[in-house]
Amino acid sequence: MAGALKITLVRSMIGRPEKHRKVLRGMGLTRLNKTVILEDTPSIRGMIHKVTHLVKAEECTNEAE
Repeated sequence: MAGALKITLVRSMIGRPEKHRKVLRGMGLTRLNKTVILEDTPSIRGMIHKVTHLVKAEECTNEAE
């Protein structure tokens, strides 16, 4: 899997289980509407799958976006 993913935190982590909070912090998402660009790997895809209800993920062709 080549490329990158643009991930944005769109819902608050307040009141969410600690596992979800750890996943979000592990991806670098600490504030609402913060966007990070991460490499597209199976582990990152799994993290997104765990918190899919809190984030918006898009494939990004250029890592400099």
